[in-house]
Amino acid sequence: MNRKRILAYGLGAAILAVLVYLQFRTWRNFDWVTFWTEANELYKPPHVFHLLHAVLLIYLAYGMRAIRWKIFLRPVRPQASTLSLVPPTLIGFTGLALLGRPGELIRPYLIARRQNLTFSSQLAVWAVERIFDIGAFTVLLVLAAFLATAPKRLSYYGSFRQAGLIFSLLVAGLTVGAILINRSGEAIASWVESRFSHLSRNLGHRLAMRIREFGGGLRTIHGAWSLVQLIVVSILMWCMIALAYKEVAHAYGVEALEIPQSQVLLLMGSSMVGSLIQLPGVGGGSQLATIAALRHIFEVPQELAASCGILLWLVTFVAVIPVGLLLSHHEHLSLRKLTAETERAEDSGILPSTPPN
Repeated sequence: MNRKRILAYGLGAAILAVLVYLQFRTWRNFDWVTFWTEANELYKPPHVFHLLHAVLLIYLAYGMRAIRWKIFLRPVRPQASTLSLVPPTLIGFTGLALLGRPGELIRPYLIARRQNLTFSSQLAVWAVERIFDIGAFTVLLVLAAFLATAPKRLSYYGSFRQAGLIFSLLVAGLTVGAILINRSGEAIASWVESRFSHLSRNLGHRLAMRIREFGGGLRTIHGAWSLVQLIVVSILMWCMIALAYKEVAHAYGVEALEIPQSQVLLLMGSSMVGSLIQLPGVGGGSQLATIAALRHIFEVPQELAASCGILLWLVTFVAVIPVGLLLSHHEHLSLRKLTAETERAEDSGILPSTPPN
C-alpha cells in the first residue's frame, strides 16, 4: 500500500471516527436491547422473505449492469454475451466491497482481459457508465420530487426538490461536457495537457489521457437506438435498487418504516453521498448517512434507524461478496493481486497477456 492510499484511508478513518462519535453522543439513551430485539425478528417469516426478495433484486441489478456493458461492447465485440459479463461484474463489486475504491477498477480490467481489449478502453466505458448511473437516479428523483404525492408530506419536501434540481444541474453539466469531448476531445485534451504541464508534466499528461479515454468511451454509444437502450436499462436497474431499499424497510413490519416508494429515493441519495467516505470492508459513511436520513427526515426511532441503516448496507453493498468470492476462487483469482494489476495497467494502458494468480 503506497503512502497516498495510507493517507487517504487515515483521513477517511478520522472523519468516520468523528461522525460516529457525534452520532452516538446524541444517542446517549440508545436502547441496545431494543436494537438486538428488532434485528433478531428479521430472521423469522415473513420478515426474512422481504430480505431475500431485496437480495434477489440487487443481484438482478448486477445482471442489468452486465446487459448495459454488453451494449457498450456492441461496436467492438458484438459476439460478447451477457452471461460472460456477469462474473466480472460480481467479482468487481466484491472487490469494491472488500478493498474499497481501489477494487472498483477490477471489473473493467477483467472485462478488458476476457474480451481481448485494452484496459484503457474499458476504463473509458466505466467512466461513461457513471453518467448513466447519475442520470438514471436523477430521473427517478425528479419524478418523485415533482410529480409524486408522498414526498409532499415530508417536512423536508423543499430540500427534496432542491436535491432534484442539484442532481439535474449536475447531469446537465456532465452531458454538456460529454458532448464537447465527443466533438472536440483531442483539442480539449491538448489544451489541458499544455495548461497543466507547468504545474506537473505528469499531471497534464494524465488528465489529457483521461479525456482521450473518455472520448473513446463515448464512441461506444453506437447510434440513437443504443442510447435509448442504455437509458432504459439504467432506469430499470435503479428501479430495482429502489425496490430493494423498500423491501428492506418493509421487512421490519413496523409503521415507522413503511416508507412510500417515492420517498425511498431520499434514502438512496443519502447512501450515495455517504459512500464517498468509506473504509475497505467496513464502509462507514453510507451507513451513517442512511441512519441520519431515517432518524431526522423520516423520524424513525434511533434503534430502528441504526438497524435499518446497517441492514440496507449489508443487502445493497455486501450481499454480493459470497458469490463474488466463490467465482474468484473458481477462476483462481486473487482480488488483491487483481487490484495491483489494475493500478499498473491504469498507468500503462497495456493489457497483460497472462492472468494474475
